[in-house]
Amino acid sequence: MAVVTSGLVNALRTGFSKEFEDAKAAAPTQWAAVATRVPSGNASNTYGWLGQFPKLSEWTGQRAFKSIKEYGYSVTNKLYEATVDIPRTAVEDDQLGVYSPLFREMGYAAATHPDEIIFGLLRDGKSTACYDGKMFFAKDHPVFENVDGTGTEETAANLIEPAEGAVAPWFILDVSRPLKPFIFQERTTPELQVITNPDNDYVFMNDKLPYGIRYRCNGGYGFWQQAVMSAEPLNPASFEKALTLMQGFTADGGRPLGLGFGGKAGTLLVVPPAHQAAARKVVVAERDDAGASNIWFDAATIVVSPWLA
Repeated sequence: MAVVTSGLVNALRTGFSKEFEDAKAAAPTQWAAVATRVPSGNASNTYGWLGQFPKLSEWTGQRAFKSIKEYGYSVTNKLYEATVDIPRTAVEDDQLGVYSPLFREMGYAAATHPDEIIFGLLRDGKSTACYDGKMFFAKDHPVFENVDGTGTEETAANLIEPAEGAVAPWFILDVSRPLKPFIFQERTTPELQVITNPDNDYVFMNDKLPYGIRYRCNGGYGFWQQAVMSAEPLNPASFEKALTLMQGFTADGGRPLGLGFGGKAGTLLVVPPAHQAAARKVVVAERDDAGASNIWFDAATIVVSPWLA
């Protein structure tokens, strides 16, 4: 029978941490396909520059300084945890091998947690505000006459909803820019913590050794122009409608943004599992149901997210 000491618990932490880190590194994740990781050094980050797509103009004389309409869009980091107990008797009886899969599962959970955050933002984009104060998916995003956000205001929609026959939403995202449609903000990386003192009050009262994940992070919205949500049945016609809508977006001042032209490398068709077959028919099949060439073949890369179900 092993004697439970601080040294033994520390040794166990080393082994369990390796299981945790190996599983975290090997876990398949999707968030990086749709979000840009931004490190955070404070409780929150403010993205005042959102809404301004930079552009170049001919340099004649001195530089022409242009004001940027600033938005007070902030993302506050949240604290996340997951905690399990290992019975002290399992340590004494050398039965720890059965717990290795648990720590691998904890590593998987830590790695895929950003997926839950980011695809949760995508799923809830119709009811969650972005930098301009409108819902991320809305029919009334303001677009201004002048590049500095002044002048006559018009509205643009990145939301397509049929009058009837709506289906579970699917999405077209442009990921060709350095800033993707979503922001994953990370204050700390996931870490596995443990109380190593066997005389700790919790260990004494419960006869268990607690292990827990600690993670500070959050997600937010980037440019709404890089995303279109549709609730129409997914088929070639509705795909074309959504893609054409994105391709027509302009920045303040009327400059075309050039979104939606990236083809398979820069355009994502993001769907819940229920639309996987329809998505493959639209952009993966080389021929349509009638045997004719599919004009949308390879027009986008499919991302099937279980977090949208």
